[in-house]
Amino acid sequence: MYKHFITLEKKSFWRSASLSSEILTKILAWSGKVYVVGMMILASFIGFKYIDHELCINPLDVANTFLIYWFIIDLILRFIFQKMPMINIKPLLILPINKKKIIFFALGKTLFSFFNFVYAFFFIPFSILLIVKGNVSIVDVLFWNFGLIGVVFFNNFFNILLNKKNHIVYIFALVILILGSLQYYEYFNITQYTAPFFEGFYLSKFLTLLPVVLAIGLFFLVFAFTIKDVYLDTSVRLKSKKVKTESLDWLNTFGRTAIFLKNDIKLIKRNKRAKATVVLSVIFLFYGLLFFPDSMGAYKGPFFGILAGVLISGGFLLNFGQLVPSWDSSYYPLMMTQNIRYKEYLASKWWLMVLITGITTILGSGYLYFGWEAYLSVIVGAIFNMGVNSHIILLSGAFTKTPIDLMSSRNVFGDMNAINVKTLTLSMVIMVLPIVFYAIGHVIYGPPLGYVLVSLAGIAGLAFRNLVFDKIEKVYKSEKYVTIDAYKQKK
Repeated sequence: MYKHFITLEKKSFWRSASLSSEILTKILAWSGKVYVVGMMILASFIGFKYIDHELCINPLDVANTFLIYWFIIDLILRFIFQKMPMINIKPLLILPINKKKIIFFALGKTLFSFFNFVYAFFFIPFSILLIVKGNVSIVDVLFWNFGLIGVVFFNNFFNILLNKKNHIVYIFALVILILGSLQYYEYFNITQYTAPFFEGFYLSKFLTLLPVVLAIGLFFLVFAFTIKDVYLDTSVRLKSKKVKTESLDWLNTFGRTAIFLKNDIKLIKRNKRAKATVVLSVIFLFYGLLFFPDSMGAYKGPFFGILAGVLISGGFLLNFGQLVPSWDSSYYPLMMTQNIRYKEYLASKWWLMVLITGITTILGSGYLYFGWEAYLSVIVGAIFNMGVNSHIILLSGAFTKTPIDLMSSRNVFGDMNAINVKTLTLSMVIMVLPIVFYAIGHVIYGPPLGYVLVSLAGIAGLAFRNLVFDKIEKVYKSEKYVTIDAYKQKK
């Protein structure tokens, strides 16, 4: 039966309408994985050498001290990037297949996640160096690694639980925030208590079994939570909720585009995945802290300021806009049968991105703390986002063929399947183009002319908006039927 499930997964991939983009995504993903593996191996050797020779401290003691941070960072990365164990189970529920086998297969897929193996490329070389240097015996190293394996798989299943239970996410985030703040202000150092736990993996051998037992227990807990919902009626029936109707009459000044604006605002307020774009927009506001403070010497180049301005003001544009029109994929074929001009539809998305870009620009006024030039880069970046990048984002949407299941909580922070050659190229243009304009002005006269050229490009985009929309509309029309066919397919 499991072999049959694997066959279905392969057919789903090779028969997908977005096959070309998925192949590119796989190539990019594996290239990134190879890079991460290389960095893990390099970090293992460099870290060990620095601690052993420069600091003259036992590397194993240092590793045990910082393993709690690895545990937390791994969970955060998994929550953001790791895909949930999903297969298209609805067609399987009407067949004489044991539901337990379906769930075991879905959860078993997570055991082969990249996150479960990538750390081996750090800890195995690190362990070999420990043995060669004589810091610890082979038996102790084996027990230590066995305990870490248990922690890795505990994180794997705990991440699934986090994605299923929002209240656990809030509690976990609150605990991390409190502990992090206490340690930052030197009131409480959690590593004093966690380091002995990790040392116990080889000092008290039986302690090695604790994370393994917890990982197994968590597997069955997740299994119990999941199997309760694996019934045809619960999969089809929607949960009834009390909702508050909103008219949003103040948007009527936008004419016919107000219909789409209202839908998008309601989507953002009510849908978990759409809300995540707002969360990411807030996170993007803090990008400037990497570029403007004097302590960050690596980002003091002449062109980093304008890039910071684009990122600070364009968080929503980059995160929400890159999935236009996939947000509407569930009813996109129906929408295309109505008397709706593409230009009106695109204008609604454009106005939404421009309005929120304006709001984030105002919120970015806190960068005045770093001087007027820092906030000037935010304003100039916002003008460029409104006049140029907003159009490039809309153009890239014409080539986005990946539907979004708004009823699913998986991949809350995005889906790499939406990436293909054209969207990837246009995304690179968004980052590079403002730097090019700024660089030209910077070389000719200095930073003032650089900011002027970037601003003029944005203003020109705003001035010729209707002409640009006409060109983008033609591209959407040429891709119309391919997009409809792709959105009709179930991932």
